[in-house]
Amino acid sequence: MSETLSSRVKRLVSGTANSIVSSVEALAPEMVMEEAIREMDRAIDDVRVELGQVLTRQHHASRRLATEDRRHEELQEQIRVALSEGREDLAESGVERLLDIEAQIPVLQEAIAETRDAQSELEGYVSALQARRREMQHELKEFRAARSEAAAQTSTEAGSPAGSVGVARRVDHAGAAFDRVMERAGGIASGAAAPDRKAAAAQAELEALARRNRVRERLAALKGDN
Repeated sequence: MSETLSSRVKRLVSGTANSIVSSVEALAPEMVMEEAIREMDRAIDDVRVELGQVLTRQHHASRRLATEDRRHEELQEQIRVALSEGREDLAESGVERLLDIEAQIPVLQEAIAETRDAQSELEGYVSALQARRREMQHELKEFRAARSEAAAQTSTEAGSPAGSVGVARRVDHAGAAFDRVMERAGGIASGAAAPDRKAAAAQAELEALARRNRVRERLAALKGDN
């Protein structure tokens, strides 16, 4: 059974340990870390696609509900006019259509409520994945810096016992950074096509703006507590 979108998001965010596929095991650590970040990008894109579909369903259901509400009001007025004119046959026909509309309205309302719940959940997934991706990028940067520092110091320090210890410590630091990234990545999916970033560029910009606003609001709230 294929992995569901929600379980995939939870796996990536929670950092559940998974074995790396054989085609990636032979790669250099930095390449593995970069692939883990690309997996995050693919997951974010997939969630955004699902979010777009949910918003489309919500839009159609909302339009349909507005149309049925309007028809309901119009029919009620037409039924009153028919009764005032003594046309019970027309009034009866109108009531039949009125009942049909009333049977559909609760279903449409429920559909809209469900899409709103799904929208909230998917938006939360995007935020969580982006937060985890930022952490992984930080660790990758840390790994690269530690590796570069270790390589630069090797020639000057490797000759002395103290220098060898310093180099080894920096190498261990780089390895620890790699281990943290892979633990947080929760495994890598191979063979997936590279996502199209252009389609999500506008959405990503809006999300970045919203995040900055949340940061400012949180800072303002913390200042107010002091």
